[in-house]
Amino acid sequence: MSTRKTLRSLAEARRGVLVPGAFNALSARVIEDLGFEAIYVTGAGVTNMWFGLPDQGFMGLHEIADHTARIRDAVGLPLIVDADTGFGNALNVRHTVRVLERAGADCIQFEDQVAPKRCGHFSGKDVISTEEAVNKIKAAVDARTDPDLLIMARTDAAATLGFDAAIERAQKFSEAGADILFVEAVTTADEIRSLPQRLNKPQLMNMVIGGKTPIFGAEELAGLGYGIVLYANAALQGAVAGMQKALTVLRETRRVDEDPALVVPFAERQRLVRKPELDALEKRYAG
Repeated sequence: MSTRKTLRSLAEARRGVLVPGAFNALSARVIEDLGFEAIYVTGAGVTNMWFGLPDQGFMGLHEIADHTARIRDAVGLPLIVDADTGFGNALNVRHTVRVLERAGADCIQFEDQVAPKRCGHFSGKDVISTEEAVNKIKAAVDARTDPDLLIMARTDAAATLGFDAAIERAQKFSEAGADILFVEAVTTADEIRSLPQRLNKPQLMNMVIGGKTPIFGAEELAGLGYGIVLYANAALQGAVAGMQKALTVLRETRRVDEDPALVVPFAERQRLVRKPELDALEKRYAG
């Protein structure tokens, strides 16, 4: 089964599959190595790690396509790719689908914010008109050359227009052909519980550590009927915490030993980047 068909099956099973976010090829490799079933290529994570900037529309199509291609080469898991607003109007969305499909995306996510977008858990967001948003989803659906490529439609309307308006938008995105729906930044447990009852398509629930949405366990979200439980930046926040911890020890003690409680061992680092496999290939091709 192709990664695109696998991802569709995972979403449609509605068993709350946990999907961590990757911000580069190595983080994707760690996710795969730990046994997760799919990966989310996070726009916020790429922006934070690549530019050292907040998730406020600084990432472009080139950056997310480059990261997608590198991650696709590094892992065999299905990839959900964050394409922000599609980087423009419906024609830009069409181009974005073509580029990311070639780069190896299995699902492409588009949101309905006004550009430049903001993280869904920041204040100051606004959304485009429903008509424009629906037409962008239609353009995305029409642009794919592989019918197995999935389109995910995200709405940020709950923060500005209210929860019911967000559901209404999501339903229209479904009618426009979106395969997976994503109502971002809901703020109450009751809203989380009601979404699967009010929308028929498979849904993603975004668990942002420290964000506006109450944290639910994946088992509970599965029981409610969510297809995907996203932790877009758990790996990033963990990586930053790890860097701060190791570098604080270095600053304070003037040395760092190979302590697995502090740093990954040298051999484990080489395993993750598949040095043993490349060593074997080097021997195979040696003259």
